[in-house]
Amino acid sequence: MMRVMEKPFALLLLIAAQVVTAGFFLWDVISDGLSLGRWALSDWHFVVEAVAAIALILAVIIEARYLVALLRRKSHLERQVSVAASAFHDVIEAQFAAWSLTPSEADVAHFTVKGFSIGEIAQYRGSAEGTIKSHLNAIYRKAGVANRGELLSLLIEDLTGTDLITAPDPALPAGATSLP
Repeated sequence: MMRVMEKPFALLLLIAAQVVTAGFFLWDVISDGLSLGRWALSDWHFVVEAVAAIALILAVIIEARYLVALLRRKSHLERQVSVAASAFHDVIEAQFAAWSLTPSEADVAHFTVKGFSIGEIAQYRGSAEGTIKSHLNAIYRKAGVANRGELLSLLIEDLTGTDLITAPDPALPAGATSLP
C-alpha cells in the first residue's frame, strides 16, 4: 500500500491537476461574466459557477499548505528519530563497555536488543544455540538482570533517565506494586 508521506509526488500531481481544473473554471467564469456584463450576479448559473471556482481555488491552496506542513513535519520527525537512534546506540555501547562484555557477547546482546530469537541469533552468527544461551547468561549476569525484558528495560532506563523497574515498596501490602 502506498503511504501518503512516502509518495508526495502523487499528491503534487493531484494538486497540479486541481490547479489546471481551477484555472479552466476561473477562465470560464470570467468569460461568462464578461459576456453577461452587469447582469452576471443575477444569473444563478453564473453565481454557482463562480462560487465553485472560488471554492476549488481555496481548496487547492489549503491542500498545498497542508502538504508542505506534512512534509516539514515528516522531515522533523525523521531527524528526531535519527538523533534518538544514535543516542540509544550510544547508551547501548556505553553499557556494554561498562559491563565488560566480550565482542561475542556484545554481538549477541545487539541481536537480543533487536528482538531476534536464540535460534535466529545462532543462525546469523553461525553458532550453536547452546553457545548463544551461554553468552546470554553471561550478559544477564554482567548486567545484573534475569532476562531479555529486564535487559531492555535497563537500557531504556539509561536512555530516558527514569527507573522502569523499581524495588517493592515496603509500605505497600504484599503483592501490590507501585508505578513510578
